[in-house]
Amino acid sequence: MKDHKAEDKKTKAKADAPDCVCGAEAQALAAAGGELEKQKKQTDDYYNQLLRLQADFENYRKRVEKEKPELIKWGKAEIILKLLPLYDMLLAAHAHINTARENGGSDETLKGLEMIFKEFSKVFDAEGLRAMEPVGKPYDPMASEILGVVEGTDENDGQVTEELQKGFYYGEKILRPARVKIAKKKTAAPPPAPAAAEEESSK
Repeated sequence: MKDHKAEDKKTKAKADAPDCVCGAEAQALAAAGGELEKQKKQTDDYYNQLLRLQADFENYRKRVEKEKPELIKWGKAEIILKLLPLYDMLLAAHAHINTARENGGSDETLKGLEMIFKEFSKVFDAEGLRAMEPVGKPYDPMASEILGVVEGTDENDGQVTEELQKGFYYGEKILRPARVKIAKKKTAAPPPAPAAAEEESSK
């Protein structure tokens, strides 16, 4: 009897064993599936990040290509800006020699300077540099700097009367503002206050 019971227990244990193995395999498969899903999600994230980086780089490349001509242009502008003080000195020398010529001096030096100015003009034109012409026009605070004020009239009030240093545009932008004098109409003295007028009349 005991032997039959022992055999029954062994048979039952063998019958139960496959269920335990299947359960463990299912758990292992589920864990592996979860890990695979996690790795797939991570891979998708990396791929999306790569796509975003590629798009950002493409945008950066296009922006650099677009800005390159402007950067080159303003690199040239810095060099031209350094040449302008030399141009100012030549202008001053030209004015001085012109005055001397009017007083009976030689024309040769003046001709030489005028040839230099022609060469400057060619370079300036080729590089898109143009001089401002503010004299006789209303004062523009964005393009000019006031260095002096002269007495004006109704006709020229607020207008530029003299350019002390030439201003220049580079393309459509201001490279160097002009330094100018402007006219300002004298304001009439305010009428005396009533009390002051009465005091004057009583005297």
